[in-house]
Amino acid sequence: MSDEPDAPREPELTRLDPDAVARAARPVPNAAPPPVIDVRPYRWAIGIIGLTLVVVIGVVQFLTHGRATTGVAPGHRLRWFAAARADTGLRGDANLHPTCRMAAHDPRALNLCIDAHRAPVVVSFFLTSSPSCVAQVDALQALSGRDRGIEFLAVAVHATRAATLRLVRSHHWTIPVAEDPDGAVGEQYGVVACPMVELAARGGIVRDRLIGDRWTSVAALAPRVAALTRGGTSAG
Repeated sequence: MSDEPDAPREPELTRLDPDAVARAARPVPNAAPPPVIDVRPYRWAIGIIGLTLVVVIGVVQFLTHGRATTGVAPGHRLRWFAAARADTGLRGDANLHPTCRMAAHDPRALNLCIDAHRAPVVVSFFLTSSPSCVAQVDALQALSGRDRGIEFLAVAVHATRAATLRLVRSHHWTIPVAEDPDGAVGEQYGVVACPMVELAARGGIVRDRLIGDRWTSVAALAPRVAALTRGGTSAG
């Protein structure tokens, strides 16, 4: 009997047998499925990433456009533009640097600079597909019959001529309604939600900036509009 340790056994050759390998690769009946990765512990990280993106977008918007909120805040001047009225034959995108001279003004366009220097203005930015936004323009139309010393205006943001004109006719709007087909005016005002209406004193300094469904009725808007003719200031 030898005192030498047993020599290591040769590895099993069946592992090189293709048939054996194939059998080993077959799924085992009733075997448990592979574990699914639980992402719940990472939800906080996903939330932080999303919040960071929102903040970054807001900072970029502020740096590139000089604003971080929707619309023009009270105490600041309106941003001038001229845009084709939907009820005329004028076509084209809005002009964000319009002339403020009446002699060079095309009457087929809504020119905010000219209107605001003529009287206090109330201008609504709306989407043709939003019932609440359209309701705000209805309210401005109704108020235009009682507050004749104020210019009531509306701008259809990212809207086609056909869609805007259809609303003008079906709702019997006689106040100037301009189209903003490429959204340039909407971007100029940072419009990310509607209903949104700006109320400015003569000269274009904003007194009120009203955002949300609360501001879609004559009853809600009337006191704020009346404040323009009294020269009063309201908090938005």
